[in-house]
Amino acid sequence: MRLQLDHKSEAERGKLLRAARRIVIKVGTSTVTGAEGELCRERVEPIVCSIASLMKAGRQVVLVSSGAVGLGRGWLALHRSRLDDLVTKQACAAVGQSLLMDAYKNLFAKWDVKIAQVLLTEEDFTNWRRYSNLQHTMEKLIGFGVLPIVNENDTVSTAELESIAGSRTAAFSDNDRLAALVMSGLEADALVLLTDVDGLLEQDSARSSGSAKTIPLVAEMTPELKALASGASGGGRGGMRTKLEAAEIAMSCGGTAVIANGSEPETLDRIFAGEAIGTTFLPAKRMRGKRRWIAYAADVRGRVIVDDGAHRAITQGKASLLASGIVRVENRFASMDVVSIVDSGGREFARGIANCGSDEAEKFSGKKQVSGASVAPPVLVTRDNIVLLQKS
Repeated sequence: MRLQLDHKSEAERGKLLRAARRIVIKVGTSTVTGAEGELCRERVEPIVCSIASLMKAGRQVVLVSSGAVGLGRGWLALHRSRLDDLVTKQACAAVGQSLLMDAYKNLFAKWDVKIAQVLLTEEDFTNWRRYSNLQHTMEKLIGFGVLPIVNENDTVSTAELESIAGSRTAAFSDNDRLAALVMSGLEADALVLLTDVDGLLEQDSARSSGSAKTIPLVAEMTPELKALASGASGGGRGGMRTKLEAAEIAMSCGGTAVIANGSEPETLDRIFAGEAIGTTFLPAKRMRGKRRWIAYAADVRGRVIVDDGAHRAITQGKASLLASGIVRVENRFASMDVVSIVDSGGREFARGIANCGSDEAEKFSGKKQVSGASVAPPVLVTRDNIVLLQKS
């Protein structure tokens, strides 16, 4: 059955992409590398050519590139099964990252484009000060006319290489989400995710059957859309699910996202000429920069359960969270940490930056009073630092 979507006009899609000045482009492992872990020049060279053309035309581009682990595996002549071991993946990343950057340096040199390596860890996003420093550095590189090439520092960071245990959620667990967070930090106009499929397909069985059609335009991210996403891609760690998460972040930035096939040599040229390529996700209501950081990038340190009155005040009355509205604290946190705000049914409905630590908040939880005095309960999270989470 064909999924019914509230599409905006095709003219709007073309206009947005033709006008996009600052662009983040992500290429996946399946695009960058071949079956034996070699650089796939047939796919990479046209992408390099297109990026150089975009930059020569006055557009600002950031490239987020996977492929270091795959190239390292190929250089070390290791079988793919060896990548089941985390330390081996990290070793392959150490070998492959230099190979990846050397390849890009040589390819972009033909077009007189200077490149810069930017290796990131999760802490570069979860810590507000480091996040701000990253923004400033990237802005300076772009101002110099340099192409930043971004990847996770897999040699020292395991957030992308391993699954996250327990209740903690990584800021990014793949380069799709990393690209979206880079886009958010740079207030970019467009995010393009190049992969090995033509876009979001109507049926997740289409990859094997080839019978389903590509959904051309998405105006709203819905649970039905997310249900279409399948698992990880063959050579990479992401998949359509993570690409939809990245597209959702891009939409919340007020930007446009495109998922398209990176094996077609003129894909980027056609996208930014306004042609209908892949699946385009149109901008949603723009979320303010720091609020996007709280919602998508910040490391959630604490978890507080609130009563029904506090839940209503936050969701309906646009109120701050008073410590007296807390039923209990489940995870410890300090002042300025981001906390998860959970209703009495155990559902996280908001996040926010705490004004005080968990010990202070617990003194007033359940409307307790400080012994010996009647003290007004502190504001645990002010309204400006609360972000309501979308239902999924």
